[in-house]
Amino acid sequence: MHGNLFYGCGTALVTPFKGNRVDYDALESLIDWQLDSGVDALVVLGTTGEPSTLSGSERSAVVECAAARCGGRVPLIVGTGANDTRKAVALSVEAQRLGADALLVVTPYYNKASREGLIAHYLAVADSVELPIILYNVPGRTGLNLAPEVVAELAKHPNLCAVKEASGNLKQMTELAQVCGEGVAVYSGNDGQVVPAMALGARGVISVAANVIPAPMHALAADWLRGETKRSLEAQMRLLPLIDALFSEVNPIPVKAALAMMGRIENTLRLPLCPLAEDKQARLREVMEGLGVL
Repeated sequence: MHGNLFYGCGTALVTPFKGNRVDYDALESLIDWQLDSGVDALVVLGTTGEPSTLSGSERSAVVECAAARCGGRVPLIVGTGANDTRKAVALSVEAQRLGADALLVVTPYYNKASREGLIAHYLAVADSVELPIILYNVPGRTGLNLAPEVVAELAKHPNLCAVKEASGNLKQMTELAQVCGEGVAVYSGNDGQVVPAMALGARGVISVAANVIPAPMHALAADWLRGETKRSLEAQMRLLPLIDALFSEVNPIPVKAALAMMGRIENTLRLPLCPLAEDKQARLREVMEGLGVL
């Protein structure tokens, strides 16, 4: 197993914008805050980072900025998935060159793939780099489910050593734990299911909510790993209203609204995403105030 995969909470970071441009100053200060709050890894250019609306040069600049700011203090995981295998390979090679410690590669979306196509896709990416790769299963966005037996087959490749499971299906998480055992690092892709996932052997979470509450999400995972399971479960329950509010609209619309309320970024997204509706903003603010986040 690769040593540069993490235990605990990895934050799937937003990409802040100022007008039409990436706001690199805000990105650096977000990274500093995350690291000061104790998170165990950082993910850039995952779903939360709006990578599909970034240009190639912007993507590279975000990775460079994050690698420089992280300075090796925590693993830097870069999203390099695409629904064109050649593009996924090119993005992965580039991320490795720019200092990524690991890659997060989503299943091919829109055109989907057969079992054979999925395996060939991931093997092509894995053969192109020397980094650990986290398979990313999020059927709600891709229209394609990565079955546990396919994960087990892919895990025969030394670089394909982890999975972010965001199907929301705990039965599938159980099957994943059963067929993959200790050889595959499993991470919850759902903030509302961290404790159930870790009870089934997950190493932690790749978290959206940690953009807004990095220290509490880190503590939730760390407590479970230390055997403080009751405290971890209590935290999961306490944070659930905020987690629900952060998913009241498609990610990262609510999380960017929350960070803007906190004065950390501008509430700017790129179309086709647009800012959170006012009624949902009001509810989000109310929940954040109730938890003392604002």
